[in-house]
Amino acid sequence: MLDIRNIVKQYANHRALDDVSIFIPKGKIFGLLGPNGAGKTSLIRIINQITAPDAGEIYFDGELLSPKHVERIGYLPEERGLYKKMQIGDQMIYLAQLKGLSKNEAKQRLKYWFEKLQIESWWDKKVEDLSKGMQQKVQFVATVLHEPDLIILDEPFSGFDPVNAQIIQDEILELNKKGATIIYSTHRMESVEALCDNIALIHKSRKILDGSVREIKNEYRNQTYTISYASLSNDPIHQEELYQVLNHEQQDEEQKLTIQIADNRSLNDVLTVLIPKVEIRQIFEIIPSMNDIFITRVKQHN
Repeated sequence: MLDIRNIVKQYANHRALDDVSIFIPKGKIFGLLGPNGAGKTSLIRIINQITAPDAGEIYFDGELLSPKHVERIGYLPEERGLYKKMQIGDQMIYLAQLKGLSKNEAKQRLKYWFEKLQIESWWDKKVEDLSKGMQQKVQFVATVLHEPDLIILDEPFSGFDPVNAQIIQDEILELNKKGATIIYSTHRMESVEALCDNIALIHKSRKILDGSVREIKNEYRNQTYTISYASLSNDPIHQEELYQVLNHEQQDEEQKLTIQIADNRSLNDVLTVLIPKVEIRQIFEIIPSMNDIFITRVKQHN
């Protein structure tokens, strides 16, 4: 869907993007991650043709990005931009027409979305009369109303309470199922694993990590396990040459051991030692979260 090649963007003495290349597959939810000030919004503004890169190119569905692609993109900016004094219904129709819809098409689609999100009574309200979360809902509708092929969401859950955040998350997943490619830009990791197929991490203007979420998490697996067991004997079970004990706690008759296995050993080696001495109740692998990976990579590049 989007092939970003060697993008450079300079603002006076600040380089916002430094030779950034990212490929965003069609039909996927792509997480554009990074701390505040990393360069995410600068890249999004270039994709939306609000600003131009100083070097590099972007291809949209195999074609060099051009103004004709604007109607195929929906953009929800982090800084929301609705007209506060204008009635919501009229504003939504106006914004839809800017994206190529007729007035009748816009009304039909707005009726669908307003009913779906249970905001029918908001049609004649002004934006300034709504809470921040309600304004977010309206702007989300404006972003997706023209059924864009590419939807760019910059911190879409900012300002939402947990219930409305879940509603919007479900709608994002539904839009993706219907074929939309989605760029989800955030510095918050809570929803990345629930939403994203692929990610790229930008830090200090450069891409420092990218790939599928599954592959990245597998790459960062570090042989850490929690084993719940009941002792069968008083024999010691700690084996320093096999594993390092990270935590050991007792809960009634059951004990819980968290270990990191030595690089040259396997879980089978550990079980071979433990099984004669304990009754294994449960084993699960502790795989680093995207939040853990995010923090690790950012610290490595500070």
